[in-house]
Amino acid sequence: MHNGLVTVFGGSGFVGRHVVRALAEAGWRIRVPMRRPHLGHELRVIGTVGQVQLMQANLRFPDSVDRALEGADACVNLVALLHESGNQTFEALHVDGAESIAQGCAARGITNFAHISAIGADVAAKSDYARTKGEGEERIRAIVPTADILRPSIIFGEGDGFFTRFASMAQLAPALPLIGGGKTRFQPAYVGDVAEAVAAVIQRGTTGTTYELGGPRDYTFAELMRFTLDAIGKRRLLLPVPWFAAAPMGLAGELSGKLPFVEPFLTRDQVENLRVDNVPSGEHPGFAELGISPSTVEAIVPDYLERFRKYGQFHDERSPAAYRSY
Repeated sequence: MHNGLVTVFGGSGFVGRHVVRALAEAGWRIRVPMRRPHLGHELRVIGTVGQVQLMQANLRFPDSVDRALEGADACVNLVALLHESGNQTFEALHVDGAESIAQGCAARGITNFAHISAIGADVAAKSDYARTKGEGEERIRAIVPTADILRPSIIFGEGDGFFTRFASMAQLAPALPLIGGGKTRFQPAYVGDVAEAVAAVIQRGTTGTTYELGGPRDYTFAELMRFTLDAIGKRRLLLPVPWFAAAPMGLAGELSGKLPFVEPFLTRDQVENLRVDNVPSGEHPGFAELGISPSTVEAIVPDYLERFRKYGQFHDERSPAAYRSY
């Protein structure tokens, strides 16, 4: 039995693949709009035959967004950028794109709508990422008041942009930077748990609630870097970078990102975002209210960082107790 059809924007991304799987397991039929649907072959094998449908759409073209919502009973928006590139800007996706999806939902009478935002989303934020995330939330709520907003802390899991990224850097770099001294606090959330949270609010029907999703405990940036190095068995210098020196480093990262096929290792906007702790405020419900017991960093991360160890799976494992100091 199926619960109906849910359109998942951003379903081909890191979080999206997990969300599609969670919705499929809950019995939904899923439509995933993509700019390049021929690249989404791995999504087709999730669930039963025909349960996942791919189609061409682009958030910058409202007509294609509207077509993607035709016949849908629910909608999920996971589209997000960590850094801008060409036409893919924070304003275009976080604000205008989110508004286009909300308008499409309103036009078709879809009130069951889950939107992934981020802890720190605020229209008054100095970071463009956080500001546009906040503006996107406001646009959505103004058009679809019943939309649920889910704000996770940094999301971890195999192929993530945090632990995997820094483990990869540690393969060659003699040192890892601690921006602002590494004092910024995070409460990492496992991607599978975030996906379960999305499926849970869609399953029950959204009610205009804001959720803040953080893992079982918080860590400083420095603690997470030490944990990463310990998990891959590497010794690297952790170099504190004061705020005044971090902005030029972010500019250098942006310039490197202009090269073909190169992801910027840091941007000035990310530096600005790092000035603010990324932990739940306690003012909104979280995983517990959705019946989810979040997974720990210590239980998940070492397994998928295995490939960065000197001897891979044959690396001499440390006792789990070794991670408790972090």
